[in-house]
Amino acid sequence: MSAGEPTAVSRAFQRAAAEKRAALVGYLPAGFPSVAGAITAALAMAEGGADIIEVGLPYSDPLIDGPVIQEATRAALAGGTKVADTLRTVEALAAAGVPALVMTYWNPVDHYGVTAFARDLAAAGGCGLITPDLTPEEAGPWLDASGRFGLDRVFLVAPSSPEPRIEAVTSACRGFVYAASVMGITGARDAVSGLAAGLVAAVRAHTRLPVAVGLGVRDGAQAAEVAAFADGVIVGSAFVQCLLAAPDLPAGVTAIRELAADLAGGVRGRPVLSPRS
Repeated sequence: MSAGEPTAVSRAFQRAAAEKRAALVGYLPAGFPSVAGAITAALAMAEGGADIIEVGLPYSDPLIDGPVIQEATRAALAGGTKVADTLRTVEALAAAGVPALVMTYWNPVDHYGVTAFARDLAAAGGCGLITPDLTPEEAGPWLDASGRFGLDRVFLVAPSSPEPRIEAVTSACRGFVYAASVMGITGARDAVSGLAAGLVAAVRAHTRLPVAVGLGVRDGAQAAEVAAFADGVIVGSAFVQCLLAAPDLPAGVTAIRELAADLAGGVRGRPVLSPRS
């Protein structure tokens, strides 16, 4: 992929905008409940209606992850999940035509080698990285490597971000901007943050990139609420909980597919709550 060519993630946002709706972005960690099981679950999420998949790279010190994602990533690490397994998951999704990014803390990328990681992610068909603990000021090697291999680079803004910080973050992003709707860790919540719409508006004053809202969405009704003001709706913990709560992988995969369908209806303005909601 050339540096100036839109990634599959960018094209997914473009398709959603052409359909006058928000894109649905789902998250699952690689390696949980197994490498093959995570691939099956992620493909089911796409079948249910997710436009883009975030593949989490399991890490031992997840700063912003709540208890649900922490439990899954701990199990993935205990099962021996490596960076290569994350790339294998991305490769499987890309081969099925599903746009995929890696959500990762910076330490594993730095340890692997920034240029080598960018090269291998691009070779696997991945579209880029979401890096929650990397600031633009410290991202020079990643900005260079992502530009060289045509990868998206997604940084986060928060409700507490002042205007200069929003400007710095959005100017470094490629693909889309991740708007964290709440201060704190990940996890499904009973209501959408009242700060989210204002944050999206503040970000849009600085960029024409799509703005996707994450942290807290758990069902189609909440997805519809966020889709009314954002370009994308990001859902993680609710999907991971489907696997944690299931008695076996097939049941978990079915639950993920049903939740994706509910959320996909929400971003299209027609939420239909699943029996679990």
